[in-house]
Amino acid sequence: MARSTGPEGAERTEPGGALPFGLVDVAGPSMVPTLREGDQLLVRYGAPIRPGAVVLFRHPFQQDLLVVKRAAERRPQGWWLLSDNRPVDSDSRSYGPVPDELLLGRVLLRLRPSPAWLAPGRRLERLLLGPRLARVPGLARRLGVWAEEI
Repeated sequence: MARSTGPEGAERTEPGGALPFGLVDVAGPSMVPTLREGDQLLVRYGAPIRPGAVVLFRHPFQQDLLVVKRAAERRPQGWWLLSDNRPVDSDSRSYGPVPDELLLGRVLLRLRPSPAWLAPGRRLERLLLGPRLARVPGLARRLGVWAEEI
């Protein structure tokens, strides 16, 4: 599952719509180990989908619910989307191929909050970085989020 953190209009790319990028929050374990609860995802709305891509879409049976899965293959009826956490079967194994009109975009980056022990002002940061690096202005802030291409 995913929760949009942007304005409603940022969820889709319609004529005259919002920017083609947005952030969504990860909720639930279906994409572990790739994605974890609390990760944020940078999504490019309307981006072409290819097998292997992580995608954001509207659930086929509950279209107010945003979901993130991996595109496995293109089928005549739509995309076959699977969870990375295979024991979780809330994916195309339970609801079939997802029609193109429910696909919103492709995930470009995962933003993961850094562990609490790296938060600015922590003593452990000084120990890990050493006294010289701990004094570099803004370094702790730059360590506040890890970004990784998906």
